[in-house]
Amino acid sequence: MLCPFCGAGDTRVIDSRLANEGSQVRRRRHCPQCGERFTTYETVELTLPRLVKRDGRRETFDEDKLRRAMRIALEKRPVQTEYVEDAIGRIKRRLAAAGEREVPTRRLGDWVMEELHRLDQVAYIRFASVYLSFDDIEAFRELVERLEQEPPPEARHHQISLLDGDDFD
Repeated sequence: MLCPFCGAGDTRVIDSRLANEGSQVRRRRHCPQCGERFTTYETVELTLPRLVKRDGRRETFDEDKLRRAMRIALEKRPVQTEYVEDAIGRIKRRLAAAGEREVPTRRLGDWVMEELHRLDQVAYIRFASVYLSFDDIEAFRELVERLEQEPPPEARHHQISLLDGDDFD
């Protein structure tokens, strides 16, 4: 790995640990030439399926587009960035595990809805209002009433997981 400070070609790893729910390796590196330290992240490069839009167009999965959509829904909400990144990681793993060459954007949208539902009720409603294209206020009201029957995400963060893969921390 080239040193980003001096360009030396021989840096050494001084610490490695898992990051992002085990889907990345975080490496702390040292450059013997200039003495600087820096961090790198190693991830598996997955071939994710193409997305099929409602009108039949196909496009490649764009993680930045997903992140922007989630950030818009979560704007000014008290959700830690690490929880958002974990949610994006789960969505990407689901896409990879689908084992298909193409996945409808509808399915991806459903997965985003599930993740936002776990993170924050307001963000969930914001995303749903655009994604589900409510026809009238009654459909919106039904969604809000359904949410009122459930514990808020903050309460779920402090509950003990009864099922594998159902934890947040």
